[in-house]
Amino acid sequence: MADIEKICALAKKESYNLATLTADKKNEILLAIADEIEKSKDAILKENAKDIAAANSLSEAMRDRLRLNDARIAAICEGVRDVAKLDDPVGEITETFRHPNGLEISKVRVPLGVIGVIYESRPNVTADVAALCIKSGNCVVLRGGKEAINSNRILARIICDAIEKSGFISRDIVAFVDDVTREGSLSMLRQSKYIDVIIPRGGDGLKRFVLENALMPVIASAGGNCHLYVEKTADLDMAAAVVANAKLSRPSTCNALEQLLVDRSVAKEFLPLVCDILKENGCVVNGSEEARSYCDYIIPCDEDEYYKEHGDKVLTVYIVDGVKEAVDRVNNHSTNHSEGILTKDEKAAEYFTSKVDSACVYVNASTRFTDGFEFGFGAEIGISTQKLHARGPLGLKQLTSEKYIVRGNGQVRK
Repeated sequence: MADIEKICALAKKESYNLATLTADKKNEILLAIADEIEKSKDAILKENAKDIAAANSLSEAMRDRLRLNDARIAAICEGVRDVAKLDDPVGEITETFRHPNGLEISKVRVPLGVIGVIYESRPNVTADVAALCIKSGNCVVLRGGKEAINSNRILARIICDAIEKSGFISRDIVAFVDDVTREGSLSMLRQSKYIDVIIPRGGDGLKRFVLENALMPVIASAGGNCHLYVEKTADLDMAAAVVANAKLSRPSTCNALEQLLVDRSVAKEFLPLVCDILKENGCVVNGSEEARSYCDYIIPCDEDEYYKEHGDKVLTVYIVDGVKEAVDRVNNHSTNHSEGILTKDEKAAEYFTSKVDSACVYVNASTRFTDGFEFGFGAEIGISTQKLHARGPLGLKQLTSEKYIVRGNGQVRK
């Protein structure tokens, strides 16, 4: 436990230096990190193979979260390089105004300081988060899950080695908690003296654990019980393609579709169409008795299924009567992550987008686009499902705060 406090203290000490590092130097560090990861591909894959071998008890979807290959390592490097290309938000003046007494007041973007991230299976998070934090001027303390410990450990070492080789700043700006026990997480969550904000990236269980135990502010970045609603005017062929993409393209991700709502007036035609596609691709479809009456291989389920993030090739179907019931259903069951409507009716789309209380709301598109890379952020540190201080994909600007710089010439308050 003493080691966790020590690495957090070192990160806090270096945060003041990183906050003033120039954009050019930060970019050089990021490019060096990408190069080192690329050169170390074989070593990374060797360590990742250990994690995969130890994950026999996990579902294939969960094993997919863990798995690295040539393409995924190339994507990690591309993401880090893309972050280097982005504008540096630190130092941006977002507002200026003059006080009646002549004071010049500016509002300026500044780093949050030290960000702690507790995450689960995906080893790419180690590189994504480190890149975003460095570019936004934040030190970071990383604590990954036990399933990916070997992959995370080597990636963190490569990143820190690249930082050290740059000669610009200490390797302590990226800290890795090499402790996957519950006690290790609790120790990290008590370091409010050194960690300014903590971000959980994983399922609802992790989110609750962090919210219940953290002594510092939390940006809740948790799982997604995502919905799509097929409204009665929807192009059904297009809707089936969107549903298939949202569910099947990568079912283990937090932006994958979990709950399908179908308007009663098109259920008889639409459900056999879409369920045939899902079944052919190995997806289990659960649903209400009414949904089952339109497609006999839908499996009956209880109400609990409608609250679940399945994280696998499992989809739950429910029949609704109009957009109002669909919105009520979404708001009562979702985790406020990503929801969508498939429709040709502009009024229905407007009602849905204005009434659904989630971070990202789509019209005629897959929920799979809720992603920092897809939104042009280079990568993301997570998807915030809360309202303060940021919501949706957390990119560079969302990892900054603002402070006021006030310039005068001797003014005193009367």
